[in-house]
Amino acid sequence: MNFTETAWKVFNQSIEDYHVFDDVNHLINNPFEKDSLERILYAKNWIDTVQWHLEDIIRDENIDPVEALQLKRTIDASNQKRTDLVEFIDSWFLDKFKNTTPKPHAKINTETPAWAVDRLSILALKVYHMSLEANRESASEEHRLNCQAKLDVLLIQKEDLSTSINQLLTDIENGDVKMKVYKQMKMYNDESLNPILYQKGQQK
Repeated sequence: MNFTETAWKVFNQSIEDYHVFDDVNHLINNPFEKDSLERILYAKNWIDTVQWHLEDIIRDENIDPVEALQLKRTIDASNQKRTDLVEFIDSWFLDKFKNTTPKPHAKINTETPAWAVDRLSILALKVYHMSLEANRESASEEHRLNCQAKLDVLLIQKEDLSTSINQLLTDIENGDVKMKVYKQMKMYNDESLNPILYQKGQQK
């Protein structure tokens, strides 16, 4: 089993486990061994799955404004955890390839392996939920057919993205691509970088 096959399997296990309770407040119960790659991937997708449903909830037109603000704060915190975990996965790859010397003319990829894995995790959620819609008995036949068409495209995208990630990892391992990691340096949660936050602090 190659890397993306393992990741896809773990992502779908996370999604299935979440939907046993289908509760954004349900605590994660990671079934994989400590320090294993599978455990990291499961944790990554669990964050994505919870956030997927938080984004659904906050779009309720009848939501109480106070609850919506609390949800926005929760989503912001989730985004930060997601970014931190993506960067942790990249650190895992950096350690894996630490003894690889890039060739003199090695290329640089537009994204790191972990950010590509992030897209694969989100894609697993899209496939899961589009499949539900394509088979929802309460929906019209037209709706189901439209969703099936979209699902077919998502599955093609899954194959293409999986191939691309595996090729990228092979190229890094062979020295044909140089792996460079840039911290995302998100500004909106940083009290020293977000003008709204630091100006409020100066007014005190």
